[in-house]
Amino acid sequence: MTDDKRKPEWVPENGGSEYASSVVRGVDGGHDGISAESGREPVRRPVSRRRELSVDDHVAGVLAGDRTTLGRTITLVESNSLRHEALAQDVLRQLLHRTGQSIRVGITGVPGAGKSTFIEALGNYLIGQGYRVAVLAVDPTSSITRGSVLGDKVRMPTLARDERCFIRPSPSGGTLGGVARKTRETILVCEAAGYDVILVETVGVGQSEITVRSMVDFFLLLKIAGAGDELQGIKKGVMELADAVAVNKADGANRSAAEAARAEYERALHYLAPATPGWQTPALLCSALEKTGIAGIWEVVRTFRRETGASGLFHQRRLDQTREWMHDMIREHLQRRFYQDQTVREALPAIEQAVTRGNLPVTRAVRRLLDLFEKSTTE
Repeated sequence: MTDDKRKPEWVPENGGSEYASSVVRGVDGGHDGISAESGREPVRRPVSRRRELSVDDHVAGVLAGDRTTLGRTITLVESNSLRHEALAQDVLRQLLHRTGQSIRVGITGVPGAGKSTFIEALGNYLIGQGYRVAVLAVDPTSSITRGSVLGDKVRMPTLARDERCFIRPSPSGGTLGGVARKTRETILVCEAAGYDVILVETVGVGQSEITVRSMVDFFLLLKIAGAGDELQGIKKGVMELADAVAVNKADGANRSAAEAARAEYERALHYLAPATPGWQTPALLCSALEKTGIAGIWEVVRTFRRETGASGLFHQRRLDQTREWMHDMIREHLQRRFYQDQTVREALPAIEQAVTRGNLPVTRAVRRLLDLFEKSTTE
């Protein structure tokens, strides 16, 4: 086998190091008992390269509600390529005037709370009510392999087949709050495509959920019976961010235990300040399996939208979220520039080693690296 490598056919002609995939020559014949001289010519099929979409193509396709273009636009938005990032921002700028009309609902809960089953039940109910639903399902990223299963469509089989619903699984990438880094941009793209309910399912692994709260209008926390008593409920900081708490799996022999858990959470909520001023966070009961309590939960969301809209809080929260998003982007870009700076990259290994050996205090190490970065950017 040779060391010859070439880029796959789908890599653009000017593609650089951001495309890590390579195609290598296979092993020579004869290693498995089959002669290399088999007399058969290899089957060569024509390779069709998918045409790159322009900004106008992306915008027109999204506004027309074309699901294929919508998926490709979200892929563009999620890309870490600098070239794709510039193109994505041009697309988003032209789509902004068609965004903001949806209700954004964040749904979180511990693993096993039935989030995916609940979302399928809620999504099917909403479609039956005439809504178009987009589900942004975020799967946890392995800290070892950096991979994600992205199996949410498998767990939502009925919803995934409905043309009035768009499901987009994305890896969390290890981001805080269990949401994908570009979830905010994806919400805007889905809104521009005409989806009027956006459901954001988070990882729910105990990380800070503040990130989720900062991008949705209504935050729903799913619980299950047996998760702890009233005091334990208070200790769960995520309850302070929830606009509603729903105890799922209230079916069969588990119904009485679920009702008892709901009553405990209701009492616990009285000790907590509401996540939204002027709104009393309710504790609800539902069964995603039996599809009971789903309509009641959506009615709570509608009541929340109506009351906060009348008070002006809904619009103010959206403005605050946009401002916070801007500052998050500033921090992200500064961090990226810092670690990509050549001077910092050259000095970092030695400074890290000095810190781990106890020869340099962490605070002084940080100051030294920042001084190098500031000097590098001003030269």
